[in-house]
Amino acid sequence: MEELLAEVVGVLVTVVEACGAVVIVVGAVWAFVRFVAVGLRRGGTSAFVPVRLTLGRFLALGLEFQLASDVLRTAVAPSFRELGQLAAVAAIRTALNYFLSREIAEERRQVAEGTGAPAPDPASAEHRGRGV
Repeated sequence: MEELLAEVVGVLVTVVEACGAVVIVVGAVWAFVRFVAVGLRRGGTSAFVPVRLTLGRFLALGLEFQLASDVLRTAVAPSFRELGQLAAVAAIRTALNYFLSREIAEERRQVAEGTGAPAPDPASAEHRGRGV
């Protein structure tokens, strides 16, 4: 029974890791397309802040998926070594996510103070009714 559970969890880990990778790739492509479009239209450095914010949101979400896959990986009879590795990886990813979220919030504040409230970003959590 434990072997079947380990096999199912292995498949789930692969699926969740792939979801995280897809989120990051989609965010990178979306941000790159917006970066080129903004660069061709406006060109000012402040015009790129919304692009960075969008990319940051995608990266934060992708990191959450990757952390979820790490937790799943240790779900079936983890050894102390695996738990230690999970703790280290979780700490690193959590720190990355924390600082990324802080940077996103700071840039949002600067945009709101400098040019008024920014237009809603379709990828933003607020636009969907949830906070980041």
